[in-house]
Amino acid sequence: MSQIAIFVSGNGSNCENIIRYFSEHSAVRVALVLSNKADAYALIRARKYHIPTEIVPKSAFNDEAVLMPLLHKYRIDFIVLAGFLLMIPPFLISAYDHRMANLHPALLPKFGGKGMYGRHVHEAVKAAGETETGMTVHWVSNECDGGEILAQYKTPLLPTDTPDDIAAKEQLLEQQYFPQAIEKIIARQTKV
Repeated sequence: MSQIAIFVSGNGSNCENIIRYFSEHSAVRVALVLSNKADAYALIRARKYHIPTEIVPKSAFNDEAVLMPLLHKYRIDFIVLAGFLLMIPPFLISAYDHRMANLHPALLPKFGGKGMYGRHVHEAVKAAGETETGMTVHWVSNECDGGEILAQYKTPLLPTDTPDDIAAKEQLLEQQYFPQAIEKIIARQTKV
């Protein structure tokens, strides 16, 4: 049984979707939802499903002596970043090499990097006049949004689409495909 942790910073719609998807799964279990923000609504969503939650504030997140024992306590062997807005420290990238995946709300390598999250991404997609957008699932590396791409899903855009329209289309892809992408990635990892 793969024990996964979901790292979140905000609302948690993807977090809840992942929890629901794996709630009856035979090989994957959401064992922890961790947030850097005590007021993240994702924590409330997780508790509704009786998933343990932990808060590690930004000030402690880069402390290996704080974070690693916590992950060991829950026997975490895979991490999913779902709207987590802190940079991941090198010790964690090393400890979870090829066992930590991130969702990015655009088709990387376009519209990635520092400052490219949430509405900023969708505004950039609109400003560039893109005819499609999508979501990317990638390994977490020391380069912001620079890890190997594992899966991408696309949706067409209309010239009249606003950044809000673009966000809505991209979020539909997240809800439909993100849990499945995680499942496939973990399945590949356990066969290696």
